[in-house]
Amino acid sequence: MQDSKLPLLLIHEVGGTRGVLEAHVPFLKKHFQLITMKEFLESKEYYCAQVQAIYSWWHKPVIDRELLKSLPNLKVISSAGVGTDHLDLKLISGFGVRIANTPHAVHSTTADIGMALLLAAARRLVEGCQIAVSPDTGYFSNNWLGEEVTGATLGIIGMGSIGYKIAQRARAFEMKILYHNRNRRKEDEEQAVGACYCGAIEDLLQQSDFVMLVVNLTPRTYKLIGKKELQLMKPTASLINISRGQVVDQDMLVEALQTGVIKSAAMDVTYPEPLPRDHPLLKLKNVIITPHVGIKTHKTTFMITEDAVSNVLAALNGLPMPSEVFPD
Repeated sequence: MQDSKLPLLLIHEVGGTRGVLEAHVPFLKKHFQLITMKEFLESKEYYCAQVQAIYSWWHKPVIDRELLKSLPNLKVISSAGVGTDHLDLKLISGFGVRIANTPHAVHSTTADIGMALLLAAARRLVEGCQIAVSPDTGYFSNNWLGEEVTGATLGIIGMGSIGYKIAQRARAFEMKILYHNRNRRKEDEEQAVGACYCGAIEDLLQQSDFVMLVVNLTPRTYKLIGKKELQLMKPTASLINISRGQVVDQDMLVEALQTGVIKSAAMDVTYPEPLPRDHPLLKLKNVIITPHVGIKTHKTTFMITEDAVSNVLAALNGLPMPSEVFPD
């Protein structure tokens, strides 16, 4: 039985493909009455005036004008993770609703998946695993080679908190680190990880053995990596994308991988997700694609929910939110 005195929190669903995790429900119920979108739509007139907050988990529920108009007492939307490209920030704030994300919880685990993809691409681990377990394999070829990570050059595009943690990990591999960012890091921060700033993205692309994309999706970063940028990369280079699928022109990436413009790609994100089963990226041996698992560990997902709750409770009490997001 839920405590009717607690504020009402709207979620998409519990469990399923896009619902909040069942293991998190007891924690959420300590602070809120939970109402799913299905329950809300079935009794809309009853719930409309009661909903004060929305928890957006994995981009659900969809926040559109119709939903916002139906919730006169909505005060806050707290979104899981860093990216807010699924939210129309100006539209939401226009209704007087505050917005928050949960960036602090995801820094380390996203950096981990970035390094995992880099290592897997360099040493061709997925392809190697397939060879090792194939019933057709009779011997292991001595000519089956990968690329060196130790001493290689890593170019990080987007040196925010996640990008910086990637640099910390890369330094342990004795990598040379270049980075491109809207704003240059402080000198002591650069020195701490041995990172060199590239004011022009072209310089980074030409010099890097591995290019890691760690930017938010904005109009400026949409298809940031296209045909021109791919052609600037070394033919032995790998592209790693842990940001958003639309940061890369996927058609141009397919062409670059098929024609040897770059050696390989490793991606935790695509557009759409999942890709259509006949998409050419799925047929290439020099591609690794994971199902957007950057934040998906037991510890991190619970930390995300904890941070989301902190944001909502702060907003409902008229206090500063730990990670409020504002429209540009």
